[in-house]
Amino acid sequence: MLERFPDRLNPGALWGGAVALARPSATVTATVTATPSAEAEPAPTVTVTETETARVKVKVTKTVTAEPAEDDYSGGGGGGGSAYYENCSAARAAGAAPVRVGDPGYGSHLDRDGDGVGCE
Repeated sequence: MLERFPDRLNPGALWGGAVALARPSATVTATVTATPSAEAEPAPTVTVTETETARVKVKVTKTVTAEPAEDDYSGGGGGGGSAYYENCSAARAAGAAPVRVGDPGYGSHLDRDGDGVGCE
């Protein structure tokens, strides 16, 4: 059988000469990937600032706070004094009811309807 199909063993026998058999070979391919290069940094910015020095004279003073005068609760009722009424019963007992906005002792807790007059 070898003689009958000699071209199978030696393909060059068909053409009357020797032919080298092609054998599979490895193909090496080099792939180069370009990486983006870093952008060049901008040149530093130079800032020129003018500085002006001013001389200032400072006068140091001392602050004195006067002590408040003692309240006179003689019952003059002339206003200007300070009073606090916990509730309308206390304002009535002191003879101050009704208490209006601006009167000593007026407080929003005494004015239920918000009209500016407490303990009506």
